[in-house]
Amino acid sequence: MATTSQQPPMLDGVTVLDFTQYLAGPTATRLMAELGAEVIKVEQAQQGDPSRTIPFLKDGRSVYFIQQNRGKKSICLDFKKPEAIELIRALIPHVDVVIENYGPGVLQRRGLDYEALKQLNPGIIMCSISAFGRQGPLSHLTGYDYIAQAFSGIMHMTGDPDGPPRFVGVAIADGVAGVHAFAALGYALLHRDRTGQGQYIDMSMVDSLYHMQSVEVQLYAASKGAYTPLRFGIHHRLSCPQGVFKGPEGYMVILALNRQWPNVARALGRPELIDDPRFSSAGRRAKHKEELIAMIETWLQSFPSDEAALKTLADHRVPAGPVMSIEETVSHPYFAARKMVRQVPDRILGEVTIPGFPFKFSAFPDSLDLEAPFLGEHNDEVFGRYLGRSPDSLDALYKQGALYRGAS
Repeated sequence: MATTSQQPPMLDGVTVLDFTQYLAGPTATRLMAELGAEVIKVEQAQQGDPSRTIPFLKDGRSVYFIQQNRGKKSICLDFKKPEAIELIRALIPHVDVVIENYGPGVLQRRGLDYEALKQLNPGIIMCSISAFGRQGPLSHLTGYDYIAQAFSGIMHMTGDPDGPPRFVGVAIADGVAGVHAFAALGYALLHRDRTGQGQYIDMSMVDSLYHMQSVEVQLYAASKGAYTPLRFGIHHRLSCPQGVFKGPEGYMVILALNRQWPNVARALGRPELIDDPRFSSAGRRAKHKEELIAMIETWLQSFPSDEAALKTLADHRVPAGPVMSIEETVSHPYFAARKMVRQVPDRILGEVTIPGFPFKFSAFPDSLDLEAPFLGEHNDEVFGRYLGRSPDSLDALYKQGALYRGAS
């Protein structure tokens, strides 16, 4: 699996046994597959990963599943069959990483937890992704993205100050936990290469989001509770201008810190505002933010378009950007230039448009040609290559129901 750089991909030779489904776990293994790891996706008969049924669906094929599972090999087994569990255990000495995001106890009840697996492969690296972690007072609870947003304080900080808390409009807990797991696995592999030591990684969606609290925890603690973090709505309450402003056509964000405040005043054609006592510091601007917001929005309405207003702000080195719809991002030249909107092949749907790969490596400028697997498509390949199973022995396992192969 070589790139045009004429060298193997970065994770070439790394084999991952992937017990993940839906989004958080598949995010981590999707990123590993993009870097050339062999990802063997373990799916349960007969449905497989439930995300195979998430719309948009065409001819029984899910675009959601395609995006999250390109480049992976699918094996499908009935976990209720002892023969299936023995097949999985037999694979463990041949893999570098095991990753899972099942509910509490699912793998442990089948003898597939870390303590059992490291007996089969002492150098194994295992990562579990869950809402509340595998260790801790809430480890027994099942949780999903919105629950993690709520528990981590992210939801408390999102929405209008006088309204109810709101969830972020994308699966941020799943995505952030998946990227955290991807990073942790990379360093665990580096550590194993240096020492030969495997290890267990306990990744919590709540922890991953809580780690993103940039100032709220420290401000509350440092002020001994005098500062109570609360959602701001569309404008920051401690500084201005920092928020969402109505332009002549749509909305834009302006975020100017102390250093950029003089630039804002000059862009408005109001240099006298630089030293105006109401606006001479971030705190004073926040205290008088309603006046300042009105001034800025009145000024924005004087332009024929959002683009013209943003150009003037950019000319004055005021940090600003448009609030883009998804439709706008798909056709925007920035995302095209950064290869963040891409068309990928699928054997059922043809060409599918998905987000691009966010990591830009100078030694690996090109992406790999990857496709999402059909359910159980790679049973024969994986068990034949790694375990030496003959076609006849595999046929017997299909007849017993231990192995399963689906249409898509």
